[in-house]
Amino acid sequence: MFGGPQSILVLSQNTKRESGRKVQLENINAGKAIADVIRTCLGPQAMLKMLMDPMGGIVMTNDGNAILREITVQHPAAKSMIEIARTQDEEVGDGTTSVIVLAGEMLAAAEPFLQQQIHPTVIIRAYREALEDIIKHLQSDLSVALDIGNKEKMGEVVKSCVGTKFIGKWSDLAAKIALDAVHTVTLNENGRLEVDIKRYAKVEKIPGGSIEESCVLRGVMLNKDVTHPKMRRYIENPRIVLLDCALEYKKGESQTSVEIVGEQDFTRMLQIEEEFVHRVCSDIIAVKPDVVFTEKGVSDLAQHFLLKAGITAVRRLRKTDNLRIARACGATIVNRTEELTEKDVGANAGLFEVKKIGDEYFTFVTQCKDPKACTIVLRGASKDILNETERNLQDALHVARNLVLEPRVVAGGGAIEMAVSQLLTRKQLKGPYTAVAGALEIIPRTLAQNCGANTIRTLTALRAKHASHSGDGVCAWGIDGESGEIVDMNVRGIWEPLAVKMQTYKTAVETAILLLRIDDIVSGSKKKNDKESVAPAAPANQGED
Repeated sequence: MFGGPQSILVLSQNTKRESGRKVQLENINAGKAIADVIRTCLGPQAMLKMLMDPMGGIVMTNDGNAILREITVQHPAAKSMIEIARTQDEEVGDGTTSVIVLAGEMLAAAEPFLQQQIHPTVIIRAYREALEDIIKHLQSDLSVALDIGNKEKMGEVVKSCVGTKFIGKWSDLAAKIALDAVHTVTLNENGRLEVDIKRYAKVEKIPGGSIEESCVLRGVMLNKDVTHPKMRRYIENPRIVLLDCALEYKKGESQTSVEIVGEQDFTRMLQIEEEFVHRVCSDIIAVKPDVVFTEKGVSDLAQHFLLKAGITAVRRLRKTDNLRIARACGATIVNRTEELTEKDVGANAGLFEVKKIGDEYFTFVTQCKDPKACTIVLRGASKDILNETERNLQDALHVARNLVLEPRVVAGGGAIEMAVSQLLTRKQLKGPYTAVAGALEIIPRTLAQNCGANTIRTLTALRAKHASHSGDGVCAWGIDGESGEIVDMNVRGIWEPLAVKMQTYKTAVETAILLLRIDDIVSGSKKKNDKESVAPAAPANQGED
């Protein structure tokens, strides 16, 4: 019996089955179709795509992952292509467009060999060998070590990443924000390096103002106001207490019924509630804080007690915001007020203030001494601009993080693809191995296409530059994405992190291998009723490859 009782392969007239070469060629075409959608989004002269989501909203972007996330496709091979853009985004945060374009070209390169009746496993073996050679060369002679202390060089690499995107015009500002944020959240404990930008570098988008007003705060910003209008909204050097419990009387977990005999019992019950809240507030007041943040609610009575003691309260914080404040001001999140001690109080913040920006109130905990968390404030004319700026900035943050974790870079502008292509060609292995070298040239070719240069002439000249290079070091001649001219990337200062390129090549080649391995698509249908005959799917064309 194949499968469980829930989902069984039912072989009936409507079961679609295709096999062998036809399926492989269909998969290749599906991969090429996805790559063609994305191709114009590569390089500094990239075009934007406007996408309508099912709710009627619009997304304008040239970020490969964001585009493919909104596209609905039916073909299973196309779905796996979309998945690799997501993987690339999660792993290294940049190169989502490149990986799709490259994977599509790797599949296209295999097509002629399949038509010549070469077995897919032969092609796969050659692809795998080529990938091993690419990785070996990238880790040794094709990449250059980078000094993390050299801010100027680090800025150049981040600017190369941002230059191809919407915020390319403000690349200096974006690079500064990305490097500042990554430097702030980098934690080095006993030789263990941690750069958690997802959790500790929060991006807050505030519509209005211009992009130039965006900045990194030395601390945390929350979209919250104080709970009572008379509480202080400006405190210098505040003592901060962070709580994970409610400052109100505990309700029963389930429905609680209380039987009251006399009227004094009801008064006593209310008194017990008051005493509980008073005890909780007394525990807090004992450590003399200036500000109390809690993830739960604060009752009116608790506000009264705290206000009398001159303490400001902010309620219903997100867990992630509370963790960021703890990292920024050195406080410890406490679950029960009875356990509050002096060492749980955070005293590293220089300023607590509540400001009104537009129609909303924002709480700032800034001027922190050595904060390990930060907030990036983005300003912009409209929501769409802010969303695109955030997507671009996330890529820049990931690039900065990759450089801190693995400080090696390779030449950008299609130079590294051309250099790798030349190295593979020089091995003089015929067949699919050389096809990988040809497929790599799609990156410089697309860069030239997107800025309107003469593709054939430019690529021929670039190939000649790389073929004639005989000196020490890597040949860094590539294509200037702005003008389409051939320039030396050492002079132009366009560099990309090695981690991004390695992930791009690995993902693209391995996806091509995966899709070439498929020789049959069988759609299984759910079991309609018990009366239908059930049989396992027999592989079609057993004699065929």
